[in-house]
Amino acid sequence: MSLIEEFNAYRSKMNERILGSDNKIIKRIFNLDTNAFEEGALPSKTKELVALSSSMVLRCDDCVRYHLGKCYEQKVSRKEIEEVFSIATLIGGTIVIPHLRRAVEYWDELEKNDDQKRS
Repeated sequence: MSLIEEFNAYRSKMNERILGSDNKIIKRIFNLDTNAFEEGALPSKTKELVALSSSMVLRCDDCVRYHLGKCYEQKVSRKEIEEVFSIATLIGGTIVIPHLRRAVEYWDELEKNDDQKRS
């Protein structure tokens, strides 16, 4: 199983379990999160780039992977991702570098996965 498949499968499984508990507050938080990324004054693509940078600075690898996937779906280019990586590393400092490494690895995997689908 690839890095992407493993992440998405685990995320889906656990989200289903968490939402299955029927906790009204958690459901509202999940809904708020979904609604925050809809088109608005800022395009969804911009929101995903901001979220990616924030996730890197906060050092949340799961969030970084999630937003990298969303950025890839939004057709964000490698050059755009690299600029976000540079800003996040600048803002977060050198402690972000391990997360940068994993983010680059995950982006590479997204591109590789897409290339394999085209072949």
